[in-house]
Amino acid sequence: MTTAVLHTWNDIPLQEVAPGVKRRYLTADRVTIARFDLSAGALVPAHAHEHEQVSYVVRGALRVFINGEETVVRTGQALQIPSWAEHRVEVIEDTEVIDVFSPVRQDWLEGTDTYFRR
Repeated sequence: MTTAVLHTWNDIPLQEVAPGVKRRYLTADRVTIARFDLSAGALVPAHAHEHEQVSYVVRGALRVFINGEETVVRTGQALQIPSWAEHRVEVIEDTEVIDVFSPVRQDWLEGTDTYFRR
Protein backbone atom coordinates (compact mmCIF):
# COMPACT_ATOMS: atom_id res chain seq x y z
CA MET A 1 0.00 0.00 0.00
CA THR A 2 1.33 3.43 -0.86
CA THR A 3 -1.40 5.68 0.50
CA ALA A 4 -2.67 6.41 3.98
CA VAL A 5 -5.99 4.92 5.07
CA LEU A 6 -8.23 6.65 7.60
CA HIS A 7 -10.24 4.39 9.93
CA THR A 8 -13.00 5.34 12.37
CA TRP A 9 -13.19 3.05 15.42
CA ASN A 10 -16.97 3.18 15.69
CA ASP A 11 -17.26 1.97 12.08
CA ILE A 12 -15.31 -1.19 12.93
CA PRO A 13 -17.59 -4.06 14.01
CA LEU A 14 -17.72 -4.65 17.76
CA GLN A 15 -17.19 -8.29 18.73
CA GLU A 16 -18.02 -9.78 22.12
CA VAL A 17 -15.43 -12.54 22.30
CA ALA A 18 -16.20 -13.62 25.90
CA PRO A 19 -18.41 -12.39 28.73
CA GLY A 20 -17.25 -8.84 29.53
CA VAL A 21 -14.64 -8.84 26.74
CA LYS A 22 -15.45 -6.73 23.67
CA ARG A 23 -13.05 -5.73 20.91
CA ARG A 24 -12.70 -3.80 17.72
CA TYR A 25 -9.58 -4.28 15.62
CA LEU A 26 -8.00 -3.48 12.33
CA THR A 27 -5.15 -5.09 10.51
CA ALA A 28 -2.51 -3.31 8.45
CA ASP A 29 0.18 -4.99 6.38
CA ARG A 30 2.36 -5.99 9.35
CA VAL A 31 0.47 -5.15 12.55
CA THR A 32 -2.90 -5.57 14.20
CA ILE A 33 -4.26 -2.92 16.56
CA ALA A 34 -7.20 -3.59 18.83
CA ARG A 35 -9.30 -1.64 21.28
CA PHE A 36 -10.74 -3.76 24.07
CA ASP A 37 -13.58 -2.74 26.38
CA LEU A 38 -13.34 -4.97 29.44
CA SER A 39 -15.81 -5.25 32.30
CA ALA A 40 -14.69 -5.61 35.90
CA GLY A 41 -14.40 -9.29 36.78
CA ALA A 42 -13.91 -10.45 33.19
CA LEU A 43 -11.19 -12.97 32.44
CA VAL A 44 -8.94 -13.64 29.47
CA PRO A 45 -7.80 -17.27 29.83
CA ALA A 46 -4.16 -18.31 29.70
CA HIS A 47 -2.76 -18.40 26.19
CA ALA A 48 0.42 -17.79 24.22
CA HIS A 49 1.01 -16.65 20.64
CA GLU A 50 3.80 -15.83 18.24
CA HIS A 51 2.91 -12.14 18.31
CA GLU A 52 4.82 -9.56 20.26
CA GLN A 53 2.18 -7.54 22.11
CA VAL A 54 2.11 -4.07 23.63
CA SER A 55 -0.93 -3.27 25.78
CA TYR A 56 -1.69 0.33 26.75
CA VAL A 57 -4.33 0.91 29.44
CA VAL A 58 -6.33 4.00 28.45
CA ARG A 59 -8.44 3.77 31.62
CA GLY A 60 -8.95 1.19 34.33
CA ALA A 61 -6.76 -1.58 35.73
CA LEU A 62 -5.78 -5.15 34.87
CA ARG A 63 -3.99 -7.93 36.70
CA VAL A 64 -1.81 -9.70 34.14
CA PHE A 65 -0.03 -12.97 34.81
CA ILE A 66 2.92 -13.61 32.47
CA ASN A 67 4.73 -16.92 32.86
CA GLY A 68 3.24 -17.06 36.36
CA GLU A 69 4.38 -13.57 37.46
CA GLU A 70 1.73 -11.00 38.39
CA THR A 71 1.79 -7.40 37.16
CA VAL A 72 -0.92 -4.80 37.74
CA VAL A 73 -1.28 -2.39 34.81
CA ARG A 74 -3.18 0.86 35.38
CA THR A 75 -4.32 3.94 33.46
CA GLY A 76 -1.44 5.46 31.50
CA GLN A 77 0.79 2.38 31.68
CA ALA A 78 1.88 0.08 28.86
CA LEU A 79 2.97 -3.54 29.17
CA GLN A 80 5.18 -5.29 26.61
CA ILE A 81 4.55 -9.03 26.31
CA PRO A 82 7.13 -11.05 24.35
CA SER A 83 6.29 -13.68 21.75
CA TRP A 84 5.22 -17.07 23.15
CA ALA A 85 5.00 -15.84 26.78
CA GLU A 86 1.99 -17.51 28.37
CA HIS A 87 -0.31 -14.86 29.82
CA ARG A 88 -3.78 -14.41 31.26
CA VAL A 89 -5.73 -11.38 32.44
CA GLU A 90 -8.08 -10.58 35.32
CA VAL A 91 -9.95 -7.30 34.89
CA ILE A 92 -9.87 -5.36 38.19
CA GLU A 93 -12.18 -2.53 37.10
CA ASP A 94 -13.92 -1.48 33.89
CA THR A 95 -11.00 -0.97 31.51
CA GLU A 96 -10.22 0.24 28.01
CA VAL A 97 -7.04 -1.16 26.47
CA ILE A 98 -5.28 -0.56 23.16
CA ASP A 99 -3.28 -3.62 22.07
CA VAL A 100 -0.77 -3.68 19.23
CA PHE A 101 0.43 -7.00 17.81
CA SER A 102 3.16 -7.90 15.36
CA PRO A 103 2.94 -9.85 13.13
CA VAL A 104 -0.71 -9.63 12.06
CA ARG A 105 -3.25 -11.61 14.14
CA GLN A 106 -4.12 -14.09 11.42
CA ASP A 107 -5.98 -16.20 14.01
CA TRP A 108 -8.40 -13.32 14.56
CA LEU A 109 -8.94 -12.89 10.83
CA GLU A 110 -9.63 -16.63 10.48
CA GLY A 111 -11.72 -16.89 13.67
CA THR A 112 -9.43 -19.52 15.21
CA ASP A 113 -8.68 -17.56 18.42
CA THR A 114 -10.55 -20.09 20.54
CA TYR A 115 -8.73 -19.37 23.82
CA PHE A 116 -11.37 -16.73 24.66
CA ARG A 117 -14.05 -19.42 24.70
CA ARG A 118 -12.36 -21.97 27.01
